[in-house]
Amino acid sequence: MDGQQRRAKIASLLNSKHPMTGTELARCLGVSRQIIVQDIALMRAEDKNILSTNKGYLIYDSADVQTSCRRVFHVRHTTEQLLDELTSITELGGQVLDVSIEHSIYGQLRVDLFIRSVQDAEEFAAKWNHVDAAPLKKLTQDTHYHTVAANSERLLDLIEAELDHKGYLIKT
Repeated sequence: MDGQQRRAKIASLLNSKHPMTGTELARCLGVSRQIIVQDIALMRAEDKNILSTNKGYLIYDSADVQTSCRRVFHVRHTTEQLLDELTSITELGGQVLDVSIEHSIYGQLRVDLFIRSVQDAEEFAAKWNHVDAAPLKKLTQDTHYHTVAANSERLLDLIEAELDHKGYLIKT
């Protein structure tokens, strides 16, 4: 299988709406994880909208987010409060699309999260117990931003009120 055929197969696998890790893709295609990383970079250069989430790669289509409203929340909390923050959003019908920070040297750094449910939030938070890495927010004294999508402005207002009530919201 040549590179073009392999990238077509990767696109097919990622269109299943279930994220796959680089290791899983490599195993399926009989190549190294590094080859997959290179293929993903080439696919992104060809305008494939591939997200790298905490669960693996997936092809993102704006239709995947079945919402019409989005809002960016500026928040601060401890790492121990991470699960509470994410479940506060998802329990009220929000989807946490990303996390970003404003770094004094690098500027804006953004990572796709695509957390759509309490289960997604729990799986994401559980990873912090098993890895030797710090959350992005540690670079900015726990201050960060989340883009949240929901079905209505009313739901976003409820999410904002809940984040404010819990002391996570930074009002700017």
